[in-house]
Amino acid sequence: MSKILVDTIDTRSGTTTLTLGSSNAGTIALGSGDVQSNFLYPAFSVKLNGTNSSGHSHNSITKVPFNTEDFDTDSAFDISSNYRFTVPSGKAGKYFFYGQVSTKGASNAERRSHYTWLYKNDSAVAKRGLFGTTQIFEGGQETITDISRTLDLSVGDYVDLRVQVYDNNSGNYDIIGDAPNCTYFSGFRIGT
Repeated sequence: MSKILVDTIDTRSGTTTLTLGSSNAGTIALGSGDVQSNFLYPAFSVKLNGTNSSGHSHNSITKVPFNTEDFDTDSAFDISSNYRFTVPSGKAGKYFFYGQVSTKGASNAERRSHYTWLYKNDSAVAKRGLFGTTQIFEGGQETITDISRTLDLSVGDYVDLRVQVYDNNSGNYDIIGDAPNCTYFSGFRIGT
């Protein structure tokens, strides 16, 4: 076995693809302690800090107003107005998203359903929740549903999390973000 010691390997002028190995190469292994600096980036993790008590209408699909970042490697999540992740330039690929939403209705709200939605470019791409034909949650109780999905995204595509609650009394509900992080949303690129 031979060893080559260098600081940088790059493509020559006029080319954009660097190929390591040939038809005989099955695995490229990093040494112990070595890391790939951009592995699983971009990545973000956001949460709702506090309770969003804007009196959200029952049975409407509402975008979750995430207001706090745990991290956002590429400054690609907007926590000020659009509350969504947008794929940055040069970062198209396959992404994994996961999150959960917690809500709480009034004490007289006989809740029948609670859904968490994942939207891509303002179109629903995933829905997960709890549903009953009659009351399935006591009024005033907190309800949580989670969701996850892998998406193939292009530069400029955007993804957000939404919630929908239905109750028999057409009441309003709050989105709960109190500790321990009841409402959160995260995602990262897993490859091209």
